[in-house]
This record gives sequence, structure tokens and C-alpha cells, in this order.
Amino acid sequence: MRFGHVNLVARDWRTLADFYCRHLGCTLLAPERDLHGALVDAGVGVADAHIRGVHIRLPGYDENGPTLEIYRYDPLIDVASSVRRSGFGHIAFQVDDIDVTRAGILAGGGSAIGDVVTTVAGTRNVSWCYVEDPEGNAIELQRWH
Repeated sequence: MRFGHVNLVARDWRTLADFYCRHLGCTLLAPERDLHGALVDAGVGVADAHIRGVHIRLPGYDENGPTLEIYRYDPLIDVASSVRRSGFGHIAFQVDDIDVTRAGILAGGGSAIGDVVTTVAGTRNVSWCYVEDPEGNAIELQRWH
């Protein structure tokens, strides 16, 4: 058994995939998905479902590594995210320079949730912060030192 992917439901999957590739080092993978029909309806439990999107490779892995699946589901249920809600809260990226990465995310349409802080984790320090992508999904940036 091995980990496969995480799905991120997007309002605009193309813009969100471009954001993750441009600002967080992900790589776009072909083919684009355009799924609909009786089998998709049965799989998601919704009549007339339509799924469009793409997988992007997460940074730091080879071609067999895990991906982030960014899909637009129609019909879409639009609910706000929060790093403190129950369920999945955020996705984390280890970066070389938090300030540079954070600034790029903010310039690219993301937003800040809090400040960059440094805490102790065992025998190492970790600097971290939360930001949001352009659709409000929480991302943790971290640098271990």
C-alpha cells in the first residue's frame, strides 16, 4: 500500500493548478480529466455529475510520487475552509525561504492567515506560517532548521 493523491475541489481548476505550479513548485501532469456519464454519477452519488481537472505532481518526488488532484465538480457545493475546522485543514509544503515563498503567494492572489513564527519541535526549530490560495484553501509553509 502507498499514498496516492489528495483531491482539492476548485471553483476554477485551471487557475488553481497554475497557482500551485507557479508558486509551490508543482508540475502539471497530462491528461486533463473531463469525466461525466452514468459511471461518474454512480461513483460520486450525484445525477448529472461533471468533473473536470488535472493532477499536479508535488515537489520533491519522482514521476511515481503523490499528486494533488485539482478538480471542479458540477454541481459544486461552495463551503468556506478554515485551518481550525474538523476534517482536513491544510496542505503543507517545506520551502527553502518562507518569506520569499509567502511573498510570491500573496502577489499571486493568495492571502495571509497569520504571521511567520518559529517554534521548537524536538531538537530542531521550525519556522512556519499559514497562507491561503486564491480560493481560500489553507496552506502551511514550513522551513526546518
